[in-house]
Amino acid sequence: MKKVLQIAQREFIVTVSNKAFLIGLLILPGMIALFALIGPRVFNMQNFKVEGEIRIVDPTGIVSPELKSTLEKRKDSARRADEARRAMEKAPAAVRNIAGSVPDQALQTALGPVPNIALVERPAAADIQQEKAWLLEDKQEQKHLALVVIRTDSVALAEGKTEYGSYDLYVPKGLDDRADTEIQQSLRDALINARIRARSLDRKTIDTIIQVPRVQSVTVTKDNERKTVGAFNFVLPAAVGMLLFIGVMTGGQSLLTSTVEEKSSRVIEVLLSAVSPMELMAGKLLGQMFISLLVMGIYMALGLATLTSLSLFGLFNPWLIVYILIFSVIMYLIFGSLMMAIGAAVNEMREAQGLMMPLMMMLMIPWFLWVPISRDPNSTFSTVLSFIPPMNTFAMLLRMASSAPPPWWQVWLSIGVGVASVFGAIWFAAKVFRIGLLMYGKPPNFATLIRWARSA
Repeated sequence: MKKVLQIAQREFIVTVSNKAFLIGLLILPGMIALFALIGPRVFNMQNFKVEGEIRIVDPTGIVSPELKSTLEKRKDSARRADEARRAMEKAPAAVRNIAGSVPDQALQTALGPVPNIALVERPAAADIQQEKAWLLEDKQEQKHLALVVIRTDSVALAEGKTEYGSYDLYVPKGLDDRADTEIQQSLRDALINARIRARSLDRKTIDTIIQVPRVQSVTVTKDNERKTVGAFNFVLPAAVGMLLFIGVMTGGQSLLTSTVEEKSSRVIEVLLSAVSPMELMAGKLLGQMFISLLVMGIYMALGLATLTSLSLFGLFNPWLIVYILIFSVIMYLIFGSLMMAIGAAVNEMREAQGLMMPLMMMLMIPWFLWVPISRDPNSTFSTVLSFIPPMNTFAMLLRMASSAPPPWWQVWLSIGVGVASVFGAIWFAAKVFRIGLLMYGKPPNFATLIRWARSA
């Protein structure tokens, strides 16, 4: 046991003191921090302003005045403020808190400056082809944004029809999508106003009637009640799954790489003169497990700090941390031991790619199924998958992090299945590891690995 601990200590110190490990450890938090700093500037809408001319051919004679009114800066600004209010009403409380105490200003800042669009009315009998040529003129004092052709039945229903007509929109090549969206939104408002006016109705009254604010639902549990945060319930399973994936890949990939390097450089032969193959395998597996737990602990602490800063920690079940650690150890021991066995069986990293593919598929399948599992965690599919090793650990954690966690007996049964899988994986890996360490030449396939395990 002393030799196993010495090997584990060596593995831990060598890995932690490696610059590449430290850089890799800081990459994800660094990318998040960088995106937080640069993202608002990169995606800032304030630097873009919709400005130019629109030509309109309106045979109804009603839509043009409404569109002109809509495009006025004052009314356009008011419309955007109304959109800001409605959007912020639908957002979770945490998002509203982040946006600040004045939601109108927060969202209008994201929307950017108020557009400056001039409307040019053309005769109803204008030649559409000639009007299209206006979009392609080389010398433009003011940018030509679009040509709008209103259909004759866009305001009054045509005889025998139950739906209104719309409009045709022609734009020059390369028009920014944000300009296109702004134009279409303004046209939509203008058509609605024109139809309401044609029926002698009042827009404010209609808006008041159809306006139904979105309320925040309350989740009722046996212990208490709390406000529902839908985004939190959707993102948490993905975050837990990503945490588990990072932990497994950190330790497992290091085991594979170090074993291949030590074998190809003949260092493994020196180590085997002092320790047995099983002591070497156990020490390396144990050392990298501590590395994996260290990485997960750091990322978990960052995640919990983020939840605390957003006042969302109360939505998080602290017991989930315990089960994350339990399932991560199970998953690491399964995949880590198999990756180390592959490393012992090959002579260089290129040869390991073919053998690694099935392992990676088993590791990624639950991640691909994240949405259906988290959306319906107690379905037959999700339940069955949480008892099929080695995917059961991933699937069960996704279910536990969802809004409807499974009963405790299923959790512990899945843990029992996982522990049994650990013994099976380590037994198989030990057989392959002992034979493959000193084997050189043609890399084995899976049939050969199974034959080694049966004969060892």
